[in-house]
Amino acid sequence: MTASPLRFADAGEAADLAAFLARLIHYDKAAAVRLQAGGGALAVFGRPPSFEVLAIRAARLAEPAEFDVTVSAGELLEGIDESAGTAAVPAAVTGPPWTGVLPPRGGWQQVPGLPGLEAVRRAVGVAVGEFRARTEELDPEKRTRAELDRIGREIWSRPVGDTELTVRAAHAAQALGFLRPASGSGPGSEPALFASGAWLRLRTPYGSIAVRRAGLGALSVSPV
Repeated sequence: MTASPLRFADAGEAADLAAFLARLIHYDKAAAVRLQAGGGALAVFGRPPSFEVLAIRAARLAEPAEFDVTVSAGELLEGIDESAGTAAVPAAVTGPPWTGVLPPRGGWQQVPGLPGLEAVRRAVGVAVGEFRARTEELDPEKRTRAELDRIGREIWSRPVGDTELTVRAAHAAQALGFLRPASGSGPGSEPALFASGAWLRLRTPYGSIAVRRAGLGALSVSPV
């Protein structure tokens, strides 16, 4: 832990982290996040329960810091001063079980088959529209949680492009603000997919989504 406020490389880093935390809290008002600081970077891990994936937001720091702690997302958000580009790290909390099972730090290899940003966004849009249409067509007596789950599993477990990444994971990336057009068109501006052991990671310029690969302890893809 650090007693001093974190100082970000610029105010934009603080604002982007605040936006990420606000989205997490939208899905879980009691959300916890695990913070890992090393050198000049901070990694923030969260798990929105509606999607059951791990979301990762990195931020550049102006001053080196070294700590690993789980804190309240809401308290961290309250401690961010966007104009000053700083954040006060709140007291540690007992984290949920997922905080002890993070993706590996190394060994990531890019895998082929992921379409471009607009195609990924279209796939999410088609899935959302299909889920809404099919559930709205159900007779009231058939609109049970079991039936909604069945439809959701069918739709959200579909692969994106020629990959093992599910539409559900891509939907999570979009809901958390990660599937936005990048400001530039250079390397890293398009989403990319990586694998390491049992994990897949969808990386975008705004954050990453990590999920266990199908058949290797995969996280659930049940809909909200």
